[in-house]
Amino acid sequence: MNFEPDTNLSGYFPAIVCMVCDSPIDALVALCVPRKEAMELVTASWRGNEMGCLIATLHGGRSIAVLPTPEGRWAACNAFLDELFATPQEAGRRLDKLLKRGRQGYVGYGQRVPEQTC
Repeated sequence: MNFEPDTNLSGYFPAIVCMVCDSPIDALVALCVPRKEAMELVTASWRGNEMGCLIATLHGGRSIAVLPTPEGRWAACNAFLDELFATPQEAGRRLDKLLKRGRQGYVGYGQRVPEQTC
């Protein structure tokens, strides 16, 4: 299965939790990203001591996100990137409309990563 890191976005988005895992690699694997590619994506995302959300598009166009939870775990989520919002409140209102039957969700933030030249 092919996947592409999604680096062309900036803004807040709603994300619905599929599963909560102990590591970002486990969360990506739970979302059908092969383990080797998950490890490469996590390694490529390290910036300093803090790691934010990971966003990717799976083969077939499904957008996924792995978000850190307040409890220190990682939420494997379906990400709704069709419309990005300027504020977390706007994304939260959209998330409220998407959540059904007791599902849990988060508001994520994706920031465009500047291209680096070597």
